[in-house]
Amino acid sequence: MKRQPAIDDVLAIMARLRAPDGCPWDREQDHRSLRYHAVEEVYELLDAIEAGDDAEMEEELGDLLLQIVFHCQMASERGAFDFERVARRLADKLIHRHPHVFGDATARTAGAVLEQWDRLKHAEKKGTRHARHSALDGIPKRLPALLRAAKLWKKARKAGLAGTAAPDPASLSAAPRPTRTRLGGLLFDLACLCQERGWSAEALLREEAKRRERAFRRAERAKANE
Repeated sequence: MKRQPAIDDVLAIMARLRAPDGCPWDREQDHRSLRYHAVEEVYELLDAIEAGDDAEMEEELGDLLLQIVFHCQMASERGAFDFERVARRLADKLIHRHPHVFGDATARTAGAVLEQWDRLKHAEKKGTRHARHSALDGIPKRLPALLRAAKLWKKARKAGLAGTAAPDPASLSAAPRPTRTRLGGLLFDLACLCQERGWSAEALLREEAKRRERAFRRAERAKANE
């Protein structure tokens, strides 16, 4: 007997867990109670990717898919949308935003593809309640602070609102007596500088934190052996 697609199994299992005689925990959840679970799963996936662990990546991708299926099941129960509609909308979006692949448009570089994507996205949202009236719209409010700062700088520079260059690195080391405002400004400038050079401030900070942690652990072991 031919097995049905695994995604059909997952959707059926999720529906069963949410059924009146299903799992008490799953039945108690709603969109808000689960909203940070997806964030946690993304970071666990990030750890697996950085570790180059395919087995762990496979599992974490499944856990992330679970969050999507869970939200789709809850939405279907209240007649909002279901997994099929989410997947169909994604398929339609990918085709529409890649006219250089599925249509007659031309985009020969990654930069041209991104410009085309942004232009099509802006046109799609025009006239809706999600229309972007400012060049700075569209940055998720819940992004980590450094990542949000880098995104803000990128959009502001693209719109001609922030000059053409990031802060001079020399000016960052010539700071006056630190205050909360000054230190916040320095952090923002560092995020801008990283964005200017094509680096991820978030990734750099994570790498440095790992390096410092290794040093702290070495010092801890040395202290324990004194």
